[in-house]
Amino acid sequence: MIAAVYPETHSENLEDGLVLSGVSVKPVDDIGVDNVTLRDADLLVVELGNGPIKQLREVARVEEMLGIPVILVAGPEHLALLESSGVAADFVVTPIDPVELRIRVRRTAVEESGEEMLEHKDLTLNPLTYQATLAGEPLDLTYMEYELLRFLVENPVRVWSREQLLSKVWGYEYYGGARTVDVHVRRLRSKLGQERASWITTVRSVGYRWG
Repeated sequence: MIAAVYPETHSENLEDGLVLSGVSVKPVDDIGVDNVTLRDADLLVVELGNGPIKQLREVARVEEMLGIPVILVAGPEHLALLESSGVAADFVVTPIDPVELRIRVRRTAVEESGEEMLEHKDLTLNPLTYQATLAGEPLDLTYMEYELLRFLVENPVRVWSREQLLSKVWGYEYYGGARTVDVHVRRLRSKLGQERASWITTVRSVGYRWG
């Protein structure tokens, strides 16, 4: 996914958060509808600063005329303006939480791709709402538990090492190391229940496999 980011002098935390979300960043010097970079982008991220009213007007034009999804990065002082502006863009509030930003980006990608429900027997995952149900009953999963479960369901049969799962699911060198994967697998098995815990198979000295 390619994100056009405005302004060019956006914060380092924003760029780091987008990179951790698996997004390629293309800074832009304006968000006019004639900007060629915007037409090639999958997402527009606008960090509100000075002149937020003008920026919101331009964002509304981009949404209307180009149909590009927008994520706004807003300070607490901008919230009242966002509420009254009527701009439909998604937003995160500073200071930026990389996990929250990743959720917003992932949700945008799902909406744009029209991604369908994931199913395995009586387990259903909704990529748009991040909800999982088992035999029709909702599962109480944390964000990373859901992401690990989703990845395994999407990539069955193959054995994944702990290091590969850290890279594919967490997306960066997580401080908890390989033990983090073991902890999340244990929690998932517990929440799936005794009868279904075997859906996640341990392959000795290698890692884990779904199905």
